[in-house]
Amino acid sequence: MVLAQLGGSISRALQQMSNATIIDEKVLNDCLNEITRALLQADVQFKLVRDMQTNIKRIVNLDDLAAGHNKRKIIQQAVFNELCKILDPGKPSFTPKKGKTSVVMFVGLQGSGKTTTCTKYAYYHQRKGWKPALVCADTFRAGAFDQLKQNATKAKIPFYGSYTESDPVKIAVEGVERFKKENCDLIIVDTSGRHKQEAALFEEMRQVSEATKPDLVIFVMDSSIGQAAFDQAQAFKQSVAVGAVIVTKMDGHAKGGGALSAVAATKSPVIFIGTGEHMDEFEVFDVKPFVSRLLGMGDWSGFMDKIHEVVPMDQQPELLQKLSEGNFTLRIMYEQFQNILKMGPIGQVFSMLPGFSQELMPKGREKESQAKIKRYMTIMDSMTNEELDSTNPKLMTESRIMRIARGSGRLVHEVMEMMEEYKRLAKIWSKMKGLKIPKKGDMSALSRNMNAQHMSKVLPPQMLKQIGGMGGLQSLMKQMGSAKDMMGMFGGGDK
Repeated sequence: MVLAQLGGSISRALQQMSNATIIDEKVLNDCLNEITRALLQADVQFKLVRDMQTNIKRIVNLDDLAAGHNKRKIIQQAVFNELCKILDPGKPSFTPKKGKTSVVMFVGLQGSGKTTTCTKYAYYHQRKGWKPALVCADTFRAGAFDQLKQNATKAKIPFYGSYTESDPVKIAVEGVERFKKENCDLIIVDTSGRHKQEAALFEEMRQVSEATKPDLVIFVMDSSIGQAAFDQAQAFKQSVAVGAVIVTKMDGHAKGGGALSAVAATKSPVIFIGTGEHMDEFEVFDVKPFVSRLLGMGDWSGFMDKIHEVVPMDQQPELLQKLSEGNFTLRIMYEQFQNILKMGPIGQVFSMLPGFSQELMPKGREKESQAKIKRYMTIMDSMTNEELDSTNPKLMTESRIMRIARGSGRLVHEVMEMMEEYKRLAKIWSKMKGLKIPKKGDMSALSRNMNAQHMSKVLPPQMLKQIGGMGGLQSLMKQMGSAKDMMGMFGGGDK
């Protein structure tokens, strides 16, 4: 998952502080020094880190805090807010509207992953009901059109380009006109990159921009350049009206923190981050949920949106009904595994759940987890309806387990392992009994239907401890009525 090392280090620092019997100046300094070290290792600019430390010390004045204040919560809230401040430019970017034609132009240096990002951006919107189209106005790099054509064909997205025309402005204009006639509501123009910032690149970008009059110019940037991102983003901004940034290759190194904080300093909002080669390894970048996931606090609203995205509308009431009844069968487990696989990269999904540290799902283990889910589903394919719909694990006798192993071509111990996983999930599911889950976007309903007792059962023990036990949880639950989403529960409400 994104910046796993940084998230793990900060979570550990906060955890060590939570374990301390008394929160005094020394405990606070140790915690802040640990966080500072982690941020500097992730290549975040020294001045930003120093300012953050000063601000937290100013907010958390231990001498002025009256007895009875939850010092741990105040420190965590301050760390959360200051991290958000580092990554938030404070202004939103242009958002395309469905059904209304928008032209989006992509710019960036060669090798930043611009062409792949264009397709990911189109694919993301296509899945949400847009009608996107791709125009290849990159005539500088040999093979650019072939690459775009290949990506677009794979994602079933219409595209336009030319092997013979060398004028990028002409191709861009023709492509945009053609897709406007075809009523595409998101026309994405891929432009040329260069090995470095040079006059010819900026002149070409300016001409394409003037000819196509884009609603939004997106600057695509490789995160491995770290703090140098500031100068690069600034140079592109001065040449064309960059309205948003997409940071790519966030999966492979520690410099991502530098890139994110440097771009935020240019007052350009980061709207997506690329976390891998595949089409679905592409995440919306929203500062508060991102920081919350970074600290292992989860992103309930993002998780609920994922569920609403993959579970068909007609099945949602049924699923939520089963959840509130607390009866968990193997068939429900099978359906949930199907949904998890549809949600996209499994590490991305798990990082939205509170208490899941970034390090619990290391990048290299995601395929292993995915393979395990598929293996369990193969085993369940060899079960009878009676076995799938029973809530009694004792039904699974030794002879049945042997039969299922033979039928699925798996080993007996793998069937036993799957049954252990079922029992574990059934235990968690039973704790959700009586819980009402809201409709999409109605997070206030969740706060009305949820009580601290429910949440204390569902949250992992270390998470409960982090937010100050039952007392801390109850006071946080009170805030949730006015919170914009579940983030309010973890100190992520409006500042």
